Amino acid sequence: MKDSDPGTLVVAAAPIGRPEDASPRLAAALATAGVIAAEDTRRLRRLAAALGAEPAGRIVSYYDAVEQSRVAGLLAALREGQDVLLVTDAGMPGVSDPGYRLVAAAASAGLPVTVLPGPSAVTAALAVSGLPSDRFCFEGFPPRRAGERARRFAALAAEPRTLVFFESPRRLAATLAELAAAFGPGRQAVACRELSKTHEQIHRGTLADLAQWAAGGVLGEVTLVVAGSPARVAGGAAAGGPAAARELSPAEAAAQVAAREGAGMARKEAIAAVARESGLRKRDVYDAVVAARGQSR
Repeated sequence: MKDSDPGTLVVAAAPIGRPEDASPRLAAALATAGVIAAEDTRRLRRLAAALGAEPAGRIVSYYDAVEQSRVAGLLAALREGQDVLLVTDAGMPGVSDPGYRLVAAAASAGLPVTVLPGPSAVTAALAVSGLPSDRFCFEGFPPRRAGERARRFAALAAEPRTLVFFESPRRLAATLAELAAAFGPGRQAVACRELSKTHEQIHRGTLADLAQWAAGGVLGEVTLVVAGSPARVAGGAAAGGPAAARELSPAEAAAQVAAREGAGMARKEAIAAVARESGLRKRDVYDAVVAARGQSR
């Protein structure tokens, strides 16, 4: 007797705001999947009702705390020939949401995996930001602890690609202030609040501008898009010649030192680290720090 073919794991994007942004394929998948693994089962049922889909399969919860423990059962369902639909509250599973572990386990087991594409806060914010999108990197949620955040931002300060972050409204003001300290207050950025929803807001400006805006309190889901570090030609390299070295401005160098000091690093070590990573002389970084401290008095 021949074993039945395995089911397919369908990784499906859910609307990030309006239900009508969902594709007809998502509605069909909700109505036909043998098992639906949902981050929030109540929200899943509300979405299905909004789409006019009646789930016929079993619905199981699949959120952070139970993600790993659910993998074995969902793989068993796939091996039995049932299609498993993986859906999070909004956007694409596995992108700062549960899903990675199940997809990795299914792929490792040789089980079919496919994607049902759709809305994503990452690409939506990047597209509307007006910042360079030919090369970008997604950093997800910054660390919650201030020291870890400062170290992460210091490491990203010289990143040339556009950066995309998610952030909680409660931590948004602090994060923007720390980004301004690490990247320089004049770095361009865009805060996208409640994308695709009724009260969508796109707030553009420098990191200093956005930090001031957020200090008054912000509600709703927020995606931050931050311009990459500007490239400067060092040593008068001509266009079309060898790849130009990246050189920080004095303000950016001082901000990176300040961010490292805020994370607990001694000033001397912070200056040496910034000089090493940027290619600047330690004396130049030291002079930038002294100048910045003099201006702040």
